[in-house]
Amino acid sequence: MTTINRRQFVGGTSLVALGAVAGVRAAAAEGVANLPAVLPQGMRSEVTLEALPGKKPLIKLSYRPPNYETPIEYFRDPITPNDAFFVRYHLSDIPEVDAKTWKLAIGGEGANGALEINLADLKALPAVEIVAVNQCSGNRRGLFEPHVAGVEWGYGAMGCARWKGARLKDLLDKVGLKKEAIELVLNGADGPPLDKTPDFVKSIPVWKAIEDTTIIAYEMNGSALPHLNGFPARLILPGWTGTYWTKHIVSIQAVTKPFSGFWMNPAYRIPLGKFPLVARFTTQDTAVNTPITEMVVNSIIASHQDGAKVKAGTITVGGVAWDGGYGITLVEVTTDGGKTWTAAKLGQDLGRFAFRPWSAPVAAKKGKLSVMARATNAIGQTQTATLIHNPAGYHHNVMHSVTLDVA
Repeated sequence: MTTINRRQFVGGTSLVALGAVAGVRAAAAEGVANLPAVLPQGMRSEVTLEALPGKKPLIKLSYRPPNYETPIEYFRDPITPNDAFFVRYHLSDIPEVDAKTWKLAIGGEGANGALEINLADLKALPAVEIVAVNQCSGNRRGLFEPHVAGVEWGYGAMGCARWKGARLKDLLDKVGLKKEAIELVLNGADGPPLDKTPDFVKSIPVWKAIEDTTIIAYEMNGSALPHLNGFPARLILPGWTGTYWTKHIVSIQAVTKPFSGFWMNPAYRIPLGKFPLVARFTTQDTAVNTPITEMVVNSIIASHQDGAKVKAGTITVGGVAWDGGYGITLVEVTTDGGKTWTAAKLGQDLGRFAFRPWSAPVAAKKGKLSVMARATNAIGQTQTATLIHNPAGYHHNVMHSVTLDVA
């Protein structure tokens, strides 16, 4: 019997009274059991399971600000439940947002006008739904060798949900963009605990903002956004990493010059030409680096944890694959270290920005069985066999493998 701690949460809010939950660690143990072994030495004693308000026990990496990842077991399905969806904040001043008084301001010197809307106004606009992966830029950073600084995520700083909201383009049409507008600056209600800490403000290029798939969402998997995932409204930028998916969004300002905030430069940069990316944020380029944008092609084995015990015979391994929106066309598995590969069966296609489930039968003989998976997308990009090193620990897409104990 395990009791979830009732201690103070950020912003003075208490953890909900979850009481004693039988076997809660056992239920999620597979998702965390092997994580400490692959994290840098200093992190190993700190990885625990803990339930935040409205959430199942998640893998806690930091408390202020809250950074909690989803156990691998939840990636056996293409949709990640709201109560198991990862939590990521850069700053510890987490707002208590009242939906009745929430407002979103739209304008800026790159707009022809200004507008302020409330939640009812947002919901009155034509609604769209899109299934998309939200993945932290630093997912799997804790697996980098040598170690790099930052939140030491394992595999679970990501999730896939069905998002519902209004197109950002429809909102921008209400104020009109000047032809000189090149970026939109996004700010959420969360803020820094100290005046000297830079507020978490991001920008996106206008061309990305006006895509039909870019929305301001107020629902997630058929329910209101959970508070810790951006209630009452957040930006959804399918295909791009989660750094741009502004939570608790309160301001969108069009600008005619590149935004120079800390979280655009020097933060969230990758070496120029290091990764085979198509989408570029050229107004933010420098001679040596560029902002991180689209996710790289990736996959994970979620059916079995590393070290899992299985019976000899034919077993089915599976998981999910995803990329920056070009679409997964192939997932392959190997049991001989990459000498031979077998195509897996792809599951339901929920859209080009969604997790694509996959499964494959594997012959398991007594002893140790190593299974590795790799994904390929529609433009021919494939997961890497070796890590692409970069200072911030981004874009880890080395082929995932597990070793099974066959009895």
